[in-house]
Amino acid sequence: MRDTTKHQGLRNQLAKVLEAKGIYDIKVLNAVRKIPRHLFIDSSFESHAYQDKAFPIAADQTISHPFTVAFQSQVLEVKSGEKVLEIGTGSGYQTAVLLELNAEVYSIERQHELFKKTSMFLPKLGYRPKRFIFGDGYKGLPEEAPFDKIIVTAGAPYVPKALLGQLKIGGRLLIPVGDKEQVMTLFLRKSPKEFEKHELGDFKFVPMLKKKN
Repeated sequence: MRDTTKHQGLRNQLAKVLEAKGIYDIKVLNAVRKIPRHLFIDSSFESHAYQDKAFPIAADQTISHPFTVAFQSQVLEVKSGEKVLEIGTGSGYQTAVLLELNAEVYSIERQHELFKKTSMFLPKLGYRPKRFIFGDGYKGLPEEAPFDKIIVTAGAPYVPKALLGQLKIGGRLLIPVGDKEQVMTLFLRKSPKEFEKHELGDFKFVPMLKKKN
């Protein structure tokens, strides 16, 4: 797996582009500078890997725009050592960003092809989540709850109650809600029954699917 000074230079340029678009969290920008995104996508796209574009990956899924990954990571406000549940491992790029933020990451993937590929690939780069899970993101991970932060990386037609219930008081759930297009929605848990909701703009994700039986 090749990571050259040219790739590193392109990552620095990408970080500058993201900064110009409103990403100000230095830890997130440093993660973008460090993680070899070109290794997370098909080699035929390598020359475009450090542009702010989404690309297809296995199982008809995509790796999100770098801005989307950086934006979600920034809004999540991850602190070192926090327990983070990621719904939708995908290529593992967002997972790697969370790990660079020093989170304790539990990541669920519904597509078995992606689960197998990414769970073998990430450790080769030195990225080791606490757990990789093949399962239904709508159900979350009750046996490991509660979580400080929960991030959903696919478009959900509604907000799963299970995810809200697995969030610590004071925690944050960030989820794109909608069908063809989504509104990035942040939930802050204020008490056992009270949540504060913030809508943060329109985005476009692949659909969040339930696990097949």
